[in-house]
Amino acid sequence: MKKIMSILICLILMISTVGCGKNAKEDELSKIKKAGKIVLGTSADYPPYEFHKVINGKDEIVGFDIDIAKKIAEDLGVELEIKDMKFEGLLAALQAGKIDFIVSGMTPTEERKKSVDFSDVYYYAVQTVVVRTEDKEKYKTLEDLKGARVGVQKGSIQEGLAQKYMANSEIKALGKISDIILSLKDKKIDAAIIEQPVAQANVNKNTDLAISEIKLPNEDAGSAIAVRKNSGALLDEINKTLKKLMDEKKIDEFVIKANELVD
Repeated sequence: MKKIMSILICLILMISTVGCGKNAKEDELSKIKKAGKIVLGTSADYPPYEFHKVINGKDEIVGFDIDIAKKIAEDLGVELEIKDMKFEGLLAALQAGKIDFIVSGMTPTEERKKSVDFSDVYYYAVQTVVVRTEDKEKYKTLEDLKGARVGVQKGSIQEGLAQKYMANSEIKALGKISDIILSLKDKKIDAAIIEQPVAQANVNKNTDLAISEIKLPNEDAGSAIAVRKNSGALLDEINKTLKKLMDEKKIDEFVIKANELVD
């Protein structure tokens, strides 16, 4: 009899634990739907992913990441609230509950996976080295950058690449892409590692800058959306939206549209 009672108690505890796990999984999504809005964290200095654009006299945050975030909010049946902040502060803001998800061209590295969960990868980009047009012939290989000042965005995948492959260069980690571009134009740095679509958008606006012939090892793990740990139900919904967008080739359309908006 005691053995039967013990088994029954164990079964009850197991069922309770499963139920609690399910509630925890659904909790983030339930809170978002109850609030009627989902709060996006992004660093709007990264065209064509996310950037500021004056439209009809009003400053707006646009870009293909923003279009993806809008579609996620639409599919969830809630409003989208956008919080613009520095890239290196995004993970801390997510963990602190100040934002609900991050869509900011973020690579799902193993280090980041220790603190947050990621969606499926929705976009891959090649890393490029941007230089001044006058220096395009000077910097053609990684070896040419020995002793050069190389700018990267602080906390980005590019910073890690620079540290790994440009140990003989002087790495300058800056907060925003706009800071990197300005530093390059002002000759405070000699080169910058920037993702191809972002690099192209900035080169198109600045004829004194060019994408160099330097080839970086392709270690791109792509861009994914970050959510807090144990947000399984929310992550499931995000992945559903991403799959639909990718199946319908909508993300490619968003990228083209965003590039057209870059000044």
